Formats: sequence, C-alpha cells, structure tokens
Amino acid sequence: MRAFETRQSVRAASAPAMLHMVCGKIGAGKSTLTQRLASEPKTVLISEDDWLARLYPNEIHAIADYVRCAGRLREAMAGHIEALLVAGTSVVLDFPSNTIATRGWARGVFEKAGAAHRLHYLDVPDEICKARLRARNLSGEHPFETTDAQFDQITSHFVAPTAEEGYNVVRYG
Repeated sequence: MRAFETRQSVRAASAPAMLHMVCGKIGAGKSTLTQRLASEPKTVLISEDDWLARLYPNEIHAIADYVRCAGRLREAMAGHIEALLVAGTSVVLDFPSNTIATRGWARGVFEKAGAAHRLHYLDVPDEICKARLRARNLSGEHPFETTDAQFDQITSHFVAPTAEEGYNVVRYG
C-alpha cells in the first residue's frame, strides 16, 4: 500500500500527464499536428502508421486488413501508453480517434492512468483532404497510399465528436 501512496503523491506534486488524441479525416493534417504537439517537454509521439508499417509490412491492402492490424496494435500498446502516462510522460497518439469506439479505447487508457486528455478535432473539408492525399501519395514519403475511392469508403465510417461524449475537444477549422 505504501508504494501506491508514494506513486500517487509524486503524480499529484507535478502536472498530470496529458494524452493527446486526434480526430479528422485522412489528409486533414493529424500527423502534422501530432508532430507539433510532441515537441513539448516530457512528451512522446506514438504513430499508428509507423508501427503498422513496421509490424505488418505489405500486409495492409484493404480496410479489413487495417481494422484487424490496428486493433491488434491498440491492444498491444494500451498498457505501454498507460505506463508512460502514469510515469508523468505526456503521449501524443497519432492514431485516428475517428469513431466512438476508437475514442472509447483511448478513454479507457487515460482514465485507467488517471491522466488528463485533449481530443484535437481537425474539421477539414473533403476536397482539401483529397488534394493533400494526392500530394502525399506523389511524394512517396508516407508508408501507405490512399485513393479517392478509399478515402470515400473510410470517411463513411467517420464520426465527429459530440459534446455528449464528454471529451476535452480542441477544434481546428
């Protein structure tokens, strides 16, 4: 019991760690924003695309592949992210929190860690996102390419955050 009290005392003495989540369609600028957020002291960036590309090279060809692999990654990373937050390190998740279920997974992590949170919502029109995707595809710098048709299919599952969900939302227009 003493170790728990000590850990709680240390956490209370310093500012709580923050879990930053991002919500926005593909091409909205989530990765650009997460890189900026991660430049803060005592903050780490965890990129879903980087982890998926390394763990599942040449295995993600369809949305079903992404859903399967991303689910495995979230399951594997939850405890690690929680441990970082408990240790006082803020975490920027470059994982799309684009559905109620994916936001719920992140909520479970920050609540279990007793951490603060922010949900950064990038509300960008589809045509701007598609133009950015085309440019990103041409650059070859991103591990995955997305067609307009895939954008439309993935976007059909997008759910903007609502006040009823109870997140601390920072909206970017």
